[in-house]
Amino acid sequence: MNRKFVAKSNFVLRRVLNTEENTDILKEFIEVMLNLEIKEAKINPYLEKLKELLPAEENFGIADLRIKTAQNQEQNIGIQMIDGEHILVKMLLYYVQIHANQLEYDEHREVVKTTTINILDFVLNKELEYHSKMVVKEGNMTNIIDNYPEIHILQLPKFSLKDSRNMTLKQAWISYLKGENTEEAIKQSEKIKKLDNLLEKYWREEIME
Repeated sequence: MNRKFVAKSNFVLRRVLNTEENTDILKEFIEVMLNLEIKEAKINPYLEKLKELLPAEENFGIADLRIKTAQNQEQNIGIQMIDGEHILVKMLLYYVQIHANQLEYDEHREVVKTTTINILDFVLNKELEYHSKMVVKEGNMTNIIDNYPEIHILQLPKFSLKDSRNMTLKQAWISYLKGENTEEAIKQSEKIKKLDNLLEKYWREEIME
């Protein structure tokens, strides 16, 4: 994994990205990972509220956003890096946490579909592709598939790139997260470059709580 955020990964990226001026970075990442176009993206206040209640070493995700797609569909999005044991349980618990936090909003908004993106620096399942999706559904209810919970899994070690000179935007993001071909990845996206600069600044100052 990219060494710039390998230590306390969720904590560091949460501190760097959970600001209004850096929502554009999260927006691009979500768009390329979920293959959708976002019209609006707003960081939810839940993680900021939690930091007052939980110890600094507690990992509770990188970002929690409310997005509106180009088709005016709203979703709740959670992003986290995850390791250790009982990974599937942690993914499900994180999903429940992000979905349920919609009840904490001060605004009167409807509870909508939640999707989580889980970034792993190890191989969880050899049979799955580096980017796989778990869909939780009930019985044979196929007519409301768009509302099913989605849990996306990115297994960084399984990603490989044959030609770094012709990488797609998604490949650039995965390469940067993995810490491979980072210079080429930065060239592909102003948002990746912005994130890289933010991380450089963070580690120069090394403000840890």
